[in-house]
Amino acid sequence: MGMIGEYARLTPAEFERAVRDPDWAHTFVHELWDAELEETPPTDEARCHDTDKAWHALDFLLQRLGFPVDIVFGEEEMPGAQEWSCGPPRCLTPEQVRAAADALTATPPGRLVEGVTPADLARADIYPTLVWERGEPLDYVTAHYEHLVTFFQAAARDGHAVVVWIN
Repeated sequence: MGMIGEYARLTPAEFERAVRDPDWAHTFVHELWDAELEETPPTDEARCHDTDKAWHALDFLLQRLGFPVDIVFGEEEMPGAQEWSCGPPRCLTPEQVRAAADALTATPPGRLVEGVTPADLARADIYPTLVWERGEPLDYVTAHYEHLVTFFQAAARDGHAVVVWIN
């Protein structure tokens, strides 16, 4: 199965409640995920998103560019939250989501991987290492990046916060 980067966007009111009541947030976010598994809305309408196993490569590539917002792990831990899988969830405020969406929009996929090879990811021990050791193309990462850009643009458009976790 492996570790997967997951996201859920919350309205400002939902985000306030989530910060006050992380147990409610856990239940609410999983209900959102369940509903979207059945409906499968387009990325620009979805409240939930995942980057599959590309999360670590995305983090590596974005850090390399000096990206201004930590969109892979979130900026702050959700206060009082228990582990959702591989640690507690972290969050991005609507303002941080807006900053991330602006920076993502200004960073085309080609720029993200410019000058980087699968061998570079393997040497940096980026999960899943075996994929990069086999020399798989970075198209996998850029495809997930493009969907993540759309997801963040929609969240910013709607004034949403984002909860992030590795599952």
